Amino acid sequence: MVEAAASSTTRGRILVADDEPHIRRILTTLLEAASFEVDPVADGPTALQHLEGEGGYDLVLLDIMMPGATGLEVLDKLRGLEHRRGVPVVILTAKGQDADRDEAFNLGADDFVTKPFSPKKLLARIDEILDRG
Repeated sequence: MVEAAASSTTRGRILVADDEPHIRRILTTLLEAASFEVDPVADGPTALQHLEGEGGYDLVLLDIMMPGATGLEVLDKLRGLEHRRGVPVVILTAKGQDADRDEAFNLGADDFVTKPFSPKKLLARIDEILDRG
């Protein structure tokens, strides 16, 4: 009974893929404080392993510049996975060029947030995306 009550307090599961340890830590702390379950990973191939698996995700946060595969490459592959097509994706990056933004949206990103970011605004944006889904 206690286990069921604990799981009902979780607002969802989010995959956080960013190669910067301090950004992963900030995002994990922020999201866990907001009652999300978080799977933090440091590179593109590990993000893809998680996404190709069966575990459910309510949202994915992807950095563009990651070793092994960029966030945009991960996004492209994610949109090709039948069981992940509808999962919202937020690109979170220090690369704020229009070309990157355009490519992200063309590949199916739901939002594009540049670093440095306001944790409060990012959380509000995540809530908006999840509420509309």
